Amino acid sequence: MSQPSSKWLETEKKYDSGVYHKHDVVIVRGQGATLWDEHGRSYIDCVGGYGVANIGHGHPDVVKAIKDQADTLLVLPQSLPNDKRAEFLTELVSVLPQGLERVFLANSGTEAMEAAKKFALTGTGRHKFVAMKRGFSGRSLGALAFTWEPKYREPFGDAVDNKNVTHISYNNLDELRAAVTEDVAAVIIEVVQGEGGVRPANREFLQLARELTREKGVLLILDEIQTGFCRTGKMFACEHYGIVPDGMTLAKAMAGGVPIGAFVMTKEVADKMPAGGHGTTFGGNPLAMAAGIATLRAMKRENLAEQAREKGEYFMSKLRAIQSSKIREVRGLGLMIGVELKEKSAPYITALEHDEGVLALQATPLVIRFLPPLTISKEQIDQVVASVEKVLNTVNPKEVPSTAVKEDKQTE
Repeated sequence: MSQPSSKWLETEKKYDSGVYHKHDVVIVRGQGATLWDEHGRSYIDCVGGYGVANIGHGHPDVVKAIKDQADTLLVLPQSLPNDKRAEFLTELVSVLPQGLERVFLANSGTEAMEAAKKFALTGTGRHKFVAMKRGFSGRSLGALAFTWEPKYREPFGDAVDNKNVTHISYNNLDELRAAVTEDVAAVIIEVVQGEGGVRPANREFLQLARELTREKGVLLILDEIQTGFCRTGKMFACEHYGIVPDGMTLAKAMAGGVPIGAFVMTKEVADKMPAGGHGTTFGGNPLAMAAGIATLRAMKRENLAEQAREKGEYFMSKLRAIQSSKIREVRGLGLMIGVELKEKSAPYITALEHDEGVLALQATPLVIRFLPPLTISKEQIDQVVASVEKVLNTVNPKEVPSTAVKEDKQTE
């Protein structure tokens, strides 16, 4: 379905930096798992703000918390204690795996990873890291050293200092054993690789990582930026594997859509960072804290983890029932789902948006990724599955406009 020309789209393209591939739709409103464009057309949102909108768009508790806090106090540095910050920290620590009781508050996942890197350096006195092939840790120069995909690193050359980072194959036990040595500061692992194709870790891989890091005095840092906060059917994905890391990076869904990030860690790791060794101006601001309190309480009250588990199983079972020779595999955990095709996924993602009113993501050139709000209904899931089956069976990739097929290289 073609859209009328939009002054908003043209204005954004005119003044934007140009680093993002722009869709040709202008979204102006959201509620639950539904978005609307400027022309009033509705879309089922399976992008979810790249995994941010776990509790759905326009959640009334979060909206009220933001409004009330905006009337009270917006900004306050962490050197000045605040009631909402203390309340949020209490709520957050109460849902963390036992032993993770110290928190560095930031504004995004990349900032959380930057903090994790520095806390690992001071916490161990070592400078080497182990990260995963196909892993994605962010685009800042520090976090970029852990990100595997060369397309993200190569434009910046030697400014990306990854000479102390060893990348190993995800879920490869032999490579893990060889890489975790006594001169390594930390092992960085996404519990489910999102950008890398929606690939869950094997249980024995994560458990061996925990065993080896503890034995060698190495920190195990889990990246739960996308998997955290009920997305996979547990509050945190590591709970599926029966392990507790030394630290976790968190962000995305933690405040219902307000920018937020955190590195959470053990007391032992936190205590080795010197005073003033890291900082942030906006991290822990009262607005984000108020939104975070409302979000965490809503997640628990509405049992969103269980919703994600049940709906994820339902969603994947329906996708696996699709009769299409183009599907290689359906995989995921909870409502973090990938459909790997035997050909490029971009034309089908474009067709879902243009023809079916379904917004989805790409993860590697072959994978359609679904990250809907956890409040999505089964009726909406059924609509999405029917749309996927339809486009796989009717769309000719060669007929999709080349500008629409362009692979989205800015997916997180």
